[in-house]
Amino acid sequence: MTAAVIWCALGLAALVAGAEMLVRGGSTLARQLGISPLTIGLTVVAIGTSTPELAVGIEAAFDGEGGLVVGNIAGTNTFNLLFILGLTALFRPLTLEPASLRLDLPAMVLAALAFWISAADGFLSRVEGALLLTCGLAYTVLVVRGARTRTVAVETALPVLPRRVQTIRRAGLVNVIAMIAGIAIIIAGADWLVDGATDLARRLNVSEALIGLTIVAIGTSSPELVTTIVSTLRNERDIAVGNLLGSGVYNILIILGLTMLVPGSPIPVEETLIRVDIPVMAVATLLCVPVFLSGRRISRIEGGAFLTCYAAYFAYLLLVRNGAPFVQ
Repeated sequence: MTAAVIWCALGLAALVAGAEMLVRGGSTLARQLGISPLTIGLTVVAIGTSTPELAVGIEAAFDGEGGLVVGNIAGTNTFNLLFILGLTALFRPLTLEPASLRLDLPAMVLAALAFWISAADGFLSRVEGALLLTCGLAYTVLVVRGARTRTVAVETALPVLPRRVQTIRRAGLVNVIAMIAGIAIIIAGADWLVDGATDLARRLNVSEALIGLTIVAIGTSSPELVTTIVSTLRNERDIAVGNLLGSGVYNILIILGLTMLVPGSPIPVEETLIRVDIPVMAVATLLCVPVFLSGRRISRIEGGAFLTCYAAYFAYLLLVRNGAPFVQ
């Protein structure tokens, strides 16, 4: 079991490091090519912070680990909304940008419901994946068009990146190498994490879905966690909320959509995921609607309530699901 834990830890570390290298190299290279900060923020940054989920999903799909694929997406979105958003609001009440209420929140709700409906029959097919991906591309177009009218808000989002990305101009070749290295590290990290998680699940006698909902989901959410906390501490709280909502939409429509296109046969979805975990993710998303619309802010009390909900769900996963495997 020790070896499995080590491989999981190495895989998670590689995913985070590789994503950071990809974002740094891509952002600097884009600036040198004269690409606008708006385009960088909506493409390189968004894609870079989502590559851990994509790499894990594709690797797991190739290995036939459907539970890990679905568990990772459902667990990541639940963690982002209840834990990260709740923790951030507990630090400082979060104000909401009108654009997030008009586009991102409805898109997140519809994406969550589409995920639930697609998985209801016990399988995720290529056709459903293509539909999700098409919706994701349409959402991206709407985001880019909308962002053109609020350039100032997007400009403030970029300081969330490491300062050196904005100040140091490196040679183009160096940045290309950094991006290639980042992608290679992400691929290797995904392989280590999936192998380690599968081995750990087998040794603990639990499903891959449970590992995906806990260890893998929390680990692949590290970029979102860091970005959200940093933006909140810099008083860019509207960006913090937008980052989490956008990430949730992309995780389902783009990441899951692409993953569903990989295997030759439909991805099986465990019954427990359909009955418990995907509904929990959908309910967590729906909870955001009244909270976000009540005064366009998330208070400390509401943040604490979100954290409490996640703590209860996490306790269920650890203590009830499969007979408390992690505490034996």
